[in-house]
Amino acid sequence: MNEQMPDEFWQGVEQFNAGQYYACHDTLESLWIEATEPEKTFYQGILQIAVALYHLNNKNLRGAMILLGEGSNRLRRYPSEYGGIDVDELLIQSAALLKALQQTEPEKIAALNLGQDKTLLLPRIIKVNHDKA
Repeated sequence: MNEQMPDEFWQGVEQFNAGQYYACHDTLESLWIEATEPEKTFYQGILQIAVALYHLNNKNLRGAMILLGEGSNRLRRYPSEYGGIDVDELLIQSAALLKALQQTEPEKIAALNLGQDKTLLLPRIIKVNHDKA
């Protein structure tokens, strides 16, 4: 793995955590297109989760669930910490959201103000910091 992730990656992480999922998609897609493995699949997994959240915000429940699953499946191939982020925590949060979506009536999900309502917690990307200075 490249220990130093590109600035665009961190920009995408900030966009993801700010709920700017479409912008995150655009930012990470440009990295994904040019990347080689193992980063290529890593970027794609995060991209798919971002697009899932974009779909969820637009009330496309089916698209959100499919992409949450696909993105998570890609990220499961990586260690607990990869690329400077806590992959396990992103997977845990994504799995919890997917389970909640599968167990909640679509009408109730459509009525939620996502990001404001605490019924469905949206995943966030947690940076890993090993600096002890």
